[in-house]
Amino acid sequence: MASPAIKPSSPARSATTPLPTPYLAMLNAALDSIGAVKSVRRGHEIYGENEPAEFLYKVLSGTVRTSKVLSDGRRQIGAFYCSGEMFGLEFGETYSFSAEAVGECTILAVDRHSLNSVASRNNKVAYQLWLVTAAELERAHRHITLLIKTAQERVAMFLLQMGTGPTTGSEIDLPMSRQDIADYLGLTIETVSRTITQFAREAAIEVPTSRHILVHNRAALQRLND
Repeated sequence: MASPAIKPSSPARSATTPLPTPYLAMLNAALDSIGAVKSVRRGHEIYGENEPAEFLYKVLSGTVRTSKVLSDGRRQIGAFYCSGEMFGLEFGETYSFSAEAVGECTILAVDRHSLNSVASRNNKVAYQLWLVTAAELERAHRHITLLIKTAQERVAMFLLQMGTGPTTGSEIDLPMSRQDIADYLGLTIETVSRTITQFAREAAIEVPTSRHILVHNRAALQRLND
């Protein structure tokens, strides 16, 4: 059994508390020094489920999705990763999901054992890497919690997670397709489209295009998840 990227040495923080990044610049410098930049075309696989977890990755530009095919043939998307985020963090010897480029992507591929070696010599890099691992566990926990909600609650929470900005007037540019969103939320594409249309009728959002959404009433979406 391969060793994990880093062994936690302090308790995990609450999922509602933002994780601090005191040594993020130091970790990024370490990644840059040992990583290799790669370009990935839209829809191309970065690694496959159950393949040896020899590398972990950082998104430099674009968006990456992780997914697996369920026993009944359905695809379940585990997460979306955007610029600056790391993925491919595994505690075992193999990847538990596959990873693909949603669109044109540039990624940094980092040899897992080389990073472990750096972390073993630098406590600050090790601590920051632990924080990244803890944040990834929290991401997985939030997704599990999301999948037990109603369809309206799932779509509302997804939009809230993707949106940035003030209480009203937030703009959301979605790099992923409606099918990707459906597979992430565990819904059909018809249910996702119908729910987004309903939110638009209720003036909570506006949908100029399928990939661009304006949030006019963030509080209305938030109330569905209170």
